[in-house]
Amino acid sequence: MNDQIIIAATIVTGLGLVALIALRGWLGWLALKERELDRMTANLRGNPREIEGGAIAGAARIEIADLKERIKKLEAIASGVDL
Repeated sequence: MNDQIIIAATIVTGLGLVALIALRGWLGWLALKERELDRMTANLRGNPREIEGGAIAGAARIEIADLKERIKKLEAIASGVDL
C-alpha cells in the first residue's frame, strides 16, 4: 500500500511538471505572436510595408492584378473559349 502511494505521488508530480513546462511554452509562443502582431501594426502605421522581393504595396497590387488576369486566361483555356 505504501509503495503504491509513492508511485502515485511521483506520477502526479511528474505530470504536474510536464503541464507547467507545456504552459510556459504556450505562454512564450503567445508572447512571440503578440510581438509579431505589434511589429506588423507598427510597420503599417509608419512606412508602407514591403511585400516579397522588396516590392512596395502598389507594385504588389499590380502583381495581383496580373495573376488574376493569368487565372482568367487559364480558366478560358480550360473551358475551351478562345481569347
